[in-house]
Amino acid sequence: MTDVNGRSTSLNGSPPIAAANAQTNNQRTPALRSRSSRGGWPAWRDLAELVRAPAALSVPGDLIAGAAAAGGVRPATPALAAASVCLYWGGMAANDWADRDVDARERPQRPIPSGRVQPKHAALVAAGLTAAGVGLAALTGGRRAAAVAVPLAGAVWAYDLWAKNTPAGPAFMAACRGLDVLLGASGGRMRDAVPAALTVAAHTYTVTELSRREVEGATPALPLTTLAGTVALAATTAGKKPGPAGLLAAWYAVGYGSAQVKAAAEPTAGRIRAAVGAGITDLPTLQGALTAKAGSPAYGIGLALVAPLARRLARKVSPT
Repeated sequence: MTDVNGRSTSLNGSPPIAAANAQTNNQRTPALRSRSSRGGWPAWRDLAELVRAPAALSVPGDLIAGAAAAGGVRPATPALAAASVCLYWGGMAANDWADRDVDARERPQRPIPSGRVQPKHAALVAAGLTAAGVGLAALTGGRRAAAVAVPLAGAVWAYDLWAKNTPAGPAFMAACRGLDVLLGASGGRMRDAVPAALTVAAHTYTVTELSRREVEGATPALPLTTLAGTVALAATTAGKKPGPAGLLAAWYAVGYGSAQVKAAAEPTAGRIRAAVGAGITDLPTLQGALTAKAGSPAYGIGLALVAPLARRLARKVSPT
């Protein structure tokens, strides 16, 4: 799950960008906002923006990487991936609901402060998607899957409602992604999937740390530190033998790493946000490398190919 913010939502525009976007939204969607103010459900595009729909492309890879590490992809894996997407989207909606007052000041273009989505609708979407995710996981994966999905949902909501505003925020978000990998492994040897879970969790930690400075900017030390973590993760995932895992790990290091290099050279809010965006959209390449390393190179390559699609969709609906 990559809502990634220490203070509020997972990455959004700086105040000047927010003001410009808010003006654009005011011009484009008066009918939608009026309908929302009367109590009608918002448009699908506004709901997609609320839950950061494109960012969910990074979610199934957690489940596939976990399943591959635990013995192989199983018939229940696609349904568990769908359950995880529900939990992810629910967490995004809960995040914006919890941050609606702060966003009204700093990010007025977001769906709730702009009036395109009412707070009560965001809360209903968050609760409904969370319940659907836990229920689907239990229905398709049984007790073992439910035993992971319940604490995963709890960790997501704990992050949104409390932890993101504390120093524990990055650790909570990392735990969410690690549990996501273990959800995919719940039908097999879960212990074997722990290294993959820790790898995805560590990546998420770096993205979340960066996102805490997405509005104010940072010093070069922050992106340089997260870059070191990215390089270490890529090297560990690549393994010692040449093959698909190494190539995909290199793709991950170049994609996410280059954005961090630019942020270190010029650690403005815009460059930091770009690095966080790269951390989200390039995560499938890391998941693909982990999957290939576990003995499923075809699945790994397929996952990595999601990254270009995620970047393309992110231009239409922000994943942040």
